Amino acid sequence: MVPASTSTTLPGASIAMADTAATETSRATGTSIRTILFDLDGTLADTAPDLALALNTLLKETGKDALPYERIRQEASYGGKALIRLGFNLEPDSPEFAPLRQRFLDFYQNKICVETKLFEGMDKVLNEIAASNMNWGIVTNKPAFLTDPLVEQLGLAIEPAAVVSGDTTSNSKPHPEPLLHACELAGSRPEQCLYVGDAQRDIEAGKRAGMKTLVATFGYIRDDDNTDDWGADGAIASPMELIEWIHTHA
Repeated sequence: MVPASTSTTLPGASIAMADTAATETSRATGTSIRTILFDLDGTLADTAPDLALALNTLLKETGKDALPYERIRQEASYGGKALIRLGFNLEPDSPEFAPLRQRFLDFYQNKICVETKLFEGMDKVLNEIAASNMNWGIVTNKPAFLTDPLVEQLGLAIEPAAVVSGDTTSNSKPHPEPLLHACELAGSRPEQCLYVGDAQRDIEAGKRAGMKTLVATFGYIRDDDNTDDWGADGAIASPMELIEWIHTHA
């Protein structure tokens, strides 16, 4: 069950620490990790199949050809706007854009967890986190009306200490505010947190919040992404590699 407090919007929380003191203290030698925070789409869960189904359903409804799954997968971390741009070659200022996006969201909301599942090995990672006396959470740009039912339907054996959606705080990633809010919910300081994500904005947000960061290269990485340039503390090619990283750095 998702904690009720995680969907409450913060009215103008202070984030001045994000780009100053927190960043400096986060790299302090010997600081142990006690909270692992995950991006949702393409990091914790493989949501691309259901997102692709929603987009291709909309394309067919509007008389267009379906797109290959692998093409859609690369955009899945960037949400409905990116998928409508991909499928219809439209920008958000087009008068057709908003109605198409809403129709897409309707399709997706109705079948949000049909093929979606945790990435292979992620359940073992969550168990290991709990066994190591750490906690974990989710920070996503997905809006709460999609995040909350998806997290509920995933049937997680180990409940998250924090679930922060794209509209939980005043700002979304790459702004550090949602990550700092997740820290508070999880009872950790930023320098005690590790953020794992599959998009450059995830790593940027984590760094600005003063956390250690990892790139999930098993996620929805675009062909033209150069993850080495993102400045993360490391990269993992599978969820199971996270366990080794945690034991090495925690």
